[in-house]
Amino acid sequence: MRSLGIITLLFLLLSTALFAQETIIKAEILPQEIGSDGKAYLHVTYIFPEGMHQTFQEEYFYIEPTEMDGFTFGKTEYPDGHTDEDGLIEYTGTVVVKRSMQLGKDVAPGDYTLNVAAGFQICNEQGSCLFPEEFEVSAPFKLTAVVSEKSAEPETVSKAGTSAVDIIKFLLMAFIGGLILNIMPCVLPVLSIKAIHLVNQSQHHKKEIMKGSLAYTAGILVSFLVLAAVVIIIKLSGESVGWGFQFQNFGFVMVLTSLIFVFGLSLFDVFIISAPGMSLASKASGKTGHWGSFLSGIVAVLLATPCTAPFLGAALGFAFIQPPLLIIVFFLLIGLGLAFPFILLAFWPGVIKAIPKPGNWMNVFKEFMGFLLMGTTIFLLNTVYALVGGGGNFMRVLWFIAALALASWIYGSFAKPHHKKSQQWIALIAAIAVVVFSAMFLLRFESTEGGAEVEEGWQKFSPELLQEYIDDGKPVFVDFGAEWCMTCKANEKTVLFTEDMEEQFEKYGVELLRGDNTRKDPLIIEWLHKFDRAGVPLYLLYRPGEDEPVVFPEIITKPMVKDELKEIGK
Repeated sequence: MRSLGIITLLFLLLSTALFAQETIIKAEILPQEIGSDGKAYLHVTYIFPEGMHQTFQEEYFYIEPTEMDGFTFGKTEYPDGHTDEDGLIEYTGTVVVKRSMQLGKDVAPGDYTLNVAAGFQICNEQGSCLFPEEFEVSAPFKLTAVVSEKSAEPETVSKAGTSAVDIIKFLLMAFIGGLILNIMPCVLPVLSIKAIHLVNQSQHHKKEIMKGSLAYTAGILVSFLVLAAVVIIIKLSGESVGWGFQFQNFGFVMVLTSLIFVFGLSLFDVFIISAPGMSLASKASGKTGHWGSFLSGIVAVLLATPCTAPFLGAALGFAFIQPPLLIIVFFLLIGLGLAFPFILLAFWPGVIKAIPKPGNWMNVFKEFMGFLLMGTTIFLLNTVYALVGGGGNFMRVLWFIAALALASWIYGSFAKPHHKKSQQWIALIAAIAVVVFSAMFLLRFESTEGGAEVEEGWQKFSPELLQEYIDDGKPVFVDFGAEWCMTCKANEKTVLFTEDMEEQFEKYGVELLRGDNTRKDPLIIEWLHKFDRAGVPLYLLYRPGEDEPVVFPEIITKPMVKDELKEIGK
């Protein structure tokens, strides 16, 4: 046994040594003797083992100089890599990554050593990757003269590291972004339904209103904690992740679509939730409705993730590259922003007096909310269409939705409270059987190839095509979106895909490219990270003669885009 243990240990050590060959990293400052202009470049050279490669992911492949007084650094500049069959950029062999460096006028002449954190994560040809690593390397250099005051003020530089001011700024943006989510069309259906419950509670004690509002807040915060945990786990595994990533999963979208559809049917009184044997639970929930409020908070978060509110995109882009603890803080602040109106209501319940007293209008309002949920169902089905490739697969999904309606009708018609318990159980089992068997037979697809169609006049995004147009001196507008992104769809319907905007694009000779992230696309996620965004939408305008594109906010307007188009050729 001892010999076997030694042999096993040696085998594991040998396997590790073979797989994790050494990556050589060295840093240097060019020129090594810096003059009065204070300008130089930090070069970090990676020499990757044979058979291993580094994928372009800025959060795992980076160079970060130690912060020093008077030193500022430009953005990281990567060389051209090899694009594989999946559209990912890979680096092999010897790779040089660099950042511009500017010394300030207060830096005294003399010898210096710059310490640099160099991060990387290498993978083999089979796609198996080692854990991300970070090495510290040093680069000596000499400043030969005092930096002139004019040279000490570079046009575009950014301090290395993240300051406390930056963190506070983005935390505030996360809270404001969560607050704005309340008025986004994704969340409005849930808020409207929650309003019905508040009206029902308006005649109750103030303490009950407070408990219901805090339960709703708890549902939101717990959901955001779960989302934060999922993001952290995925990041630690080496995968890229963005806001709304769960809507790229067919199972998740189908379950959410089914729940929203069935909930809408219940608002039309197709059925009443009162399953046999649940009378005790019904009585308990009837007293406070706190579990209902908690679940409403969860649903609000699920429906909020397809939306990216103003401020939220930049805040999430910053959060996704932070340590796990900061990611949790950011997500909790977004949740507090989303729940803030109900937090105010919990401590100032007198506001509810502005809502009319209960009456017949509530039934009309409830049924109107049912139509709103049906609209939400159709919106989600649009995402399902893209995920399953449309055609016959989508028809199978529609038949499943019809089966859901049948199951709801069976339960609502034959499991009413005045029916015998045995009949209620039979109806419940029959309804469940219809759902289960229809899902087994209808939601099985041979192929899910396809996706959202590119709008007429637009072309599918690719870095090569973009570079080709830039080299030809043509302006280019890039739209990164997804079928599940309601903010994207609103911008497209009101701005990008309108007749007068098409005329403006044609007037200035703008080439139009669209990247679809309905399904997870590593290339698009890479570009989102490149511009510090955690999710779609992202809009870029490349103008001839300009090194960097114009980056638009998440919500765009026609005047905003037209004003930037007017600058072409000036």
